[in-house]
Amino acid sequence: MRSSILLLLLYFATSFPFYAQSDQGNYEKYPVFDSCNEVAAADLPTCFKSTLIAKILENFEMPQTVIDQNYQGEMVILFEVTEAGTFEVLNIQATYYELRSALQKAFEELPQVEPATYNARPTYMQFSMPIKIPLERNAIADSFAKAETTQEITPVTEYDAIKTTAYKNNEYSSQLNIPFSHQVYSRFDAEMNKVGTNSHTAGKPFVYNEVNKYYNFEEQKNRLLKDKTSWFGRKFWNEHMVTLQGKDYWFTVDPAADLMLGKETADNEDQNFTYNNTRALVFQGGLGKNLNFYTVFYESQGSFAGYFNRFARSIRPDGGNPAIVPGRGVAKESRSGDFDYPIATGYLSFRPSSHFNIQLGHGKQFIGDGYRSLLLSDNASPYPFVKLNTTFWKFKYTNTFMSLRDVRPEVTADGSFRTKYMANHYLSFNVSKRLNLGFFETVIWENENDRRVDLNYLNPVIFYRAIEFSTGSRGGNALIGLTAKYKFSDHFNAYAQVIIDEFSVDAIKGRNKSYKNKQGVQLGVKYYNAFNVKNLQLQLEFNQVRPYVYSNNEITLNYGHNNQSMAHLWGANFSEFIAIARYERERWYGTGKLIYGKRGFETGNIDEVYYGGSIYGNDENRPADNGNFIGQGNETKTLLGNIEIGYLLNPATNLKLYASALYRSNKTAIEDPVNLNEETVWINLGFRTDLFNWYFDD
Repeated sequence: MRSSILLLLLYFATSFPFYAQSDQGNYEKYPVFDSCNEVAAADLPTCFKSTLIAKILENFEMPQTVIDQNYQGEMVILFEVTEAGTFEVLNIQATYYELRSALQKAFEELPQVEPATYNARPTYMQFSMPIKIPLERNAIADSFAKAETTQEITPVTEYDAIKTTAYKNNEYSSQLNIPFSHQVYSRFDAEMNKVGTNSHTAGKPFVYNEVNKYYNFEEQKNRLLKDKTSWFGRKFWNEHMVTLQGKDYWFTVDPAADLMLGKETADNEDQNFTYNNTRALVFQGGLGKNLNFYTVFYESQGSFAGYFNRFARSIRPDGGNPAIVPGRGVAKESRSGDFDYPIATGYLSFRPSSHFNIQLGHGKQFIGDGYRSLLLSDNASPYPFVKLNTTFWKFKYTNTFMSLRDVRPEVTADGSFRTKYMANHYLSFNVSKRLNLGFFETVIWENENDRRVDLNYLNPVIFYRAIEFSTGSRGGNALIGLTAKYKFSDHFNAYAQVIIDEFSVDAIKGRNKSYKNKQGVQLGVKYYNAFNVKNLQLQLEFNQVRPYVYSNNEITLNYGHNNQSMAHLWGANFSEFIAIARYERERWYGTGKLIYGKRGFETGNIDEVYYGGSIYGNDENRPADNGNFIGQGNETKTLLGNIEIGYLLNPATNLKLYASALYRSNKTAIEDPVNLNEETVWINLGFRTDLFNWYFDD
């Protein structure tokens, strides 16, 4: 069958006329395949077309879904042979996305040819070609024609020579970050953690072209596409809203939303309605092969469950604004008394070589394989950063430099928040195909004695502890950490973290629960395709941080930003158990989460007695040198259960529709304005572009 179709196509390829105008025939020359080098100039159009058809037929693989449905129809492709002799698809019109994808791949397999010329100078040439499905339906009269006669580009025609092409999902091979959402990242977590991969999974967010080696984004997206032919249907269900692609640039623009309507029932309050109304615009793209950009602007208003609102108001900044929405930013009071909190994030991502990626932006970072991180989390508000990723052999080395804010009234001057700086480096090493080890170090300093950005800490290959000592014992706050992960199989792995704020051998040997034992630990396991159920992921995690970790005697040097912890959202002086189940089937997903924790809140004046729960305290105000334990102070036990069921509306933009139910039981020894004895049930319906993590499990 294939050979007979080839003969048929070759026959009609030699039958259609040469469409160039007669007065230009002496100046214009068609592209030339290697097999046509010996052909006379007058026969080059026929040789080019017949060779092209033969190669397309050789490369084209009919999608099985099209075969199964006995589809009959037609595709039309507009393509160009560039000045360099490469084939560029400009547009494909087809009923099924699978046909478009198959034809696109067939053209990508075409070899480079000698380009067309006009007046002996290389130029581009465009063609259009109809292809009927099934292939045997192509009649002898069918052909493809040269879409336009190319002229030499002059300054007068330069504007008209600017060309755009069909968007080719460039983000999947770009240097853009995959927006960090635990739900989104669970889709490719199993592929990244297979035994034998040389991936590094702790440093997040991931870059698309790193993950695309293990998880084919385009293939997975195509598998979910709906058969929509109208513009609105394609844009809502399958595609980016606006796309533009040229020879060496591309960008997409999408409206985004985080709309949530809920109802809260707490045993200490009347029934309350809650909501979040976020409208956003996402703009991303690339200039050349190595430079990408991304920005999102959010305009938001909201009012949440009582416990969340109280916490947001308790961490309010100086200056009169009533709250900081956790994980988002400073909020002002709206007319209705709710929160109004605009946010903007964005970055530039540049790859100077295959080993390096440099990012400059305003956003968040995360280090770890767990749901929480004790080293660096996305719990706090966005902040300015510079990040350098270096990847070679079995190593990935990440340096991040950040500018943070202390917004407490006692440190604000002239209406301006106090600035401090953080630098950290994280070395990930794949010791074997199963074992990964990571080494972390971070330091925080501020603009004391006009230090500003201390060049000592900008050195990417230096130990911060030594620099901290050389600049003065109170000139900075350094912490170190260790991570580990072991892959028992493709379905099961275990991970761990240790954070060390202060380490005293004598205090550990003494076993007297000294305040100097400032460490935290995380242990966790993941089970992929659990119990042979495809796409079922189970996770268990334990986190524990002793009192006084992340704090500092110079309070401005603590591990915080915008009155929020840069690590675990509970700060310190806690232990926590987490169980998570995730399941996906096509566009549907479900998540179940159970959290139980014990923590010790501060009581009274923190400047007089400090129990080590808040990171904004000075351990010189500790109640005792020894006998310090997790939960000391105002001991509180919290149980949270959360179920979410959702449907992925658009895989290109991660737009989803969901319903969730949260149960929270909080039992505290001493009630205060923020921490109450209460039970809360919070039901929500939402419509959300999944670009970041909400942490309502406080």
